[in-house]
Amino acid sequence: MNRDDLDMETVTVELEADELDEIDDIAFKRHRENREAAIRDLLDRWLKQRD
Repeated sequence: MNRDDLDMETVTVELEADELDEIDDIAFKRHRENREAAIRDLLDRWLKQRD
C-alpha cells in the first residue's frame, strides 16, 4: 500500500524552532533518527492532551 491508496486529508502544520528541535531530539532518542515517527509521537501526545 502506498500513500496514494490511503483516503486521508493532507494537513500542513507550521512549527516553531523549539518544536523542530524537540522532533529531532525524539527522532534521535526513540526512532533511530526517523523524523516521521517522532512527528507521529508528538501529534499523538497533542491529541491526547486535548481530550
